[in-house]
Amino acid sequence: MNCILCFLTVMFSNIYFAQKELQPEGSEIIESIDGDLDDDTIPEKVIVYNTKDSTDFGNIREIQILKNVNGKWTVLEKSRNAILKSQDGGMMGDPYGETKIEKGILIISQSGGSSWKWGVTDKYRLQNGHFELIGFSSTYGRPGDYWVDVDYNLSTGQIIYEKEVESTDIPDNGKSEKEIFFKKGIKINLQNRNQEKQRQIVLPKTKEKIYI
Repeated sequence: MNCILCFLTVMFSNIYFAQKELQPEGSEIIESIDGDLDDDTIPEKVIVYNTKDSTDFGNIREIQILKNVNGKWTVLEKSRNAILKSQDGGMMGDPYGETKIEKGILIISQSGGSSWKWGVTDKYRLQNGHFELIGFSSTYGRPGDYWVDVDYNLSTGQIIYEKEVESTDIPDNGKSEKEIFFKKGIKINLQNRNQEKQRQIVLPKTKEKIYI
């Protein structure tokens, strides 16, 4: 029994120190989760860090996806673009919501705003050597005015746009409407997410603009 306990202590100590070696200097862990992301039945570890590197919009966040290879953690992929900065949520401050893994898909949720609120959820799958964005959903609006919901399946290209107007007394609110449109060919991954200017898509029927 003592031998087993010693073995487990050494094993978990090695895993802990291996992870610490990969942690950005001076950073703090916001969240750490486990789940299989490459379909080999062996769980990967996903860690979100709040780094010490600051900007006008708060501290930079780093996400690391670690793979256990022969008892040692190695970086499968990491990015400082997929997670918004600590003050990117506007009046609400920190926009970070959560990161989770469901059926091999990496899901990141963030939100912000003040009276006008927004929320976005990104879904990534490991393919073509990177974690590519395969799904995007967003909500934007204000109670008593209107809400806009967008669901974009980048794999199929299908975009579902829905606007629900709660107050018709304000002309600028427009009217409730729904449009389904297909737009393929947009390539976004964990590395270039939020790095470039937001990608704009103009819907042909309603002429509404959505941003990815």
